[in-house]
Amino acid sequence: MGSEENGFPSVIELNIGGMFFATTIDTLTRRDSDSMLAAMFSGRHHLCRDSKGVIFIDRDGTHFRHILNWLRFGAVPILDMAAYQELLREAEYYQLIGLMERINSLLNKRDDDEDKPEMTRKEILKFIQSEHIRLRGVNLSGQDLSKLHLAHADFSCARLINTFFSRANLKSANFSFAEADGSNFHNAILRECVFTRASLRGAMLAGANLQSASLQDACLVSCSFCEANLQSAHLQGADLTHANLSGANLEGANLKGATLVGANLSRANLQRVYLREANLKDSVNLEGANLEGANLQNVNR
Repeated sequence: MGSEENGFPSVIELNIGGMFFATTIDTLTRRDSDSMLAAMFSGRHHLCRDSKGVIFIDRDGTHFRHILNWLRFGAVPILDMAAYQELLREAEYYQLIGLMERINSLLNKRDDDEDKPEMTRKEILKFIQSEHIRLRGVNLSGQDLSKLHLAHADFSCARLINTFFSRANLKSANFSFAEADGSNFHNAILRECVFTRASLRGAMLAGANLQSASLQDACLVSCSFCEANLQSAHLQGADLTHANLSGANLEGANLKGATLVGANLSRANLQRVYLREANLKDSVNLEGANLEGANLQNVNR
């Protein structure tokens, strides 16, 4: 057994959630003297031990080897995004400020890289000369596609965060499963478009023509549909929480099972709208709305 430091042997055995590690007291205390580990092995605290007398820390031990390598060498492993998030939680628990900063820096860099559009507007203009526009899964976040003719384009599974489509012709385009949070579709032609299971949280669709569009199970939280044309649109199961639909034309639209909690439907045309089993809780604004012939059976209000 080596010499003792702060009452501990120089070589420490640790049981981290059932996974066993061996290291030195110097490794645990040298790099970050303000960390939880440095405090634990300062000799000032009572430590929990398992049935064999090994110091026990009640954490998932999956990433503890990365914690030790940081303490030994200042090394940060190459991991995927989910694993970095898990390692960050462990670094926060052990109060390893330097490791937290390095992981956050890597995560922010990846976010910046992910949000860079893969094609410029000029490249897209060349691309749309072809008969079929297939942009499935492409990252076009932040790109300006306003006023372009993109009818029948395939944007399914694409990343379209904060993308500009204002006044674009997107008739019959496919946006199913797309990430389009914060995108701008102001006054765009979206007739017969498919947005099934797409995420458009906070998107601007004011004045857009969405006649007969399919938005089943889409996330439309806090979207603006002011004065939009949603006549005969399919919105079954859509989440329209806090959406602004003031003055919108929803005549004949299907909102069965849709969530409209806190939505603004003032002055909206809701003639013959199918609202069966829809959730209209928390002061939905229906002031001046036309509900003639609407199906309100089993509506949750």
